[in-house]
Amino acid sequence: MRVAVISDIHANLRALEAVADAIGQAEPDEIWCIGDVVGYGPQPNPCCEWSADHAAVCLAGNHDLGVLGTLDLSLFSDDAAVAARWTREVLSEAARGYLAALQPSATRDGVALYHGSPRDPVWEYVLSYDAARDALHDSTADLTIVGHSHVPFAIGEGEMVGGHASDGTEVDLQGRWLLNPGSVGQPRDGDPAAAWLLLDLGSRHATFHRVAYDVERTQAEMRELGLPDVLAERLAHGV
Repeated sequence: MRVAVISDIHANLRALEAVADAIGQAEPDEIWCIGDVVGYGPQPNPCCEWSADHAAVCLAGNHDLGVLGTLDLSLFSDDAAVAARWTREVLSEAARGYLAALQPSATRDGVALYHGSPRDPVWEYVLSYDAARDALHDSTADLTIVGHSHVPFAIGEGEMVGGHASDGTEVDLQGRWLLNPGSVGQPRDGDPAAAWLLLDLGSRHATFHRVAYDVERTQAEMRELGLPDVLAERLAHGV
């Protein structure tokens, strides 16, 4: 089975549309979303609608839970909290119901999925080899996928091979591996292009992809709605 894996859409519809077009050309059997459909960005409702229509599995991310009120917004940065409060005001009942039904972890076709990590599915960032080693140790699956950090990577157990996965990176997934598809809506690895991952579970192969999108349009939409300018500005730099 071939699976397109996305994460951290963050209500960035223009990035999601670009990724959706690329996924459509790849024709995977399923789409999995690793959480944070909303937060930061200007289009939460259509992003929730797309995920509900297309993702065979979707996790709850910390921003999704913050918007719902499950997490206290005092735990978020000031700008993220402002965006979450705005999202609460505009979120449709259908989108709210969709997000409320999600969980921060799941298992699909033998693959363990966590928004954060196996140890803390909501909050832990896996951004170091030590954290990756712990995540691999804590997971019972040979293939584990996380999101949350907005940085695409592939790290294998044993000698802890791998690391940051740039556009076009291909990985043979023999043995135990930890993957992060990167972020659709707010990349943080210095590349502003939207990120996604294509898995072939039959051949145990992964390919990392990036897709350019109209960043300036998303920025203009955010500024028009009065969302914090720093959240718009960072999109152009992938940070």
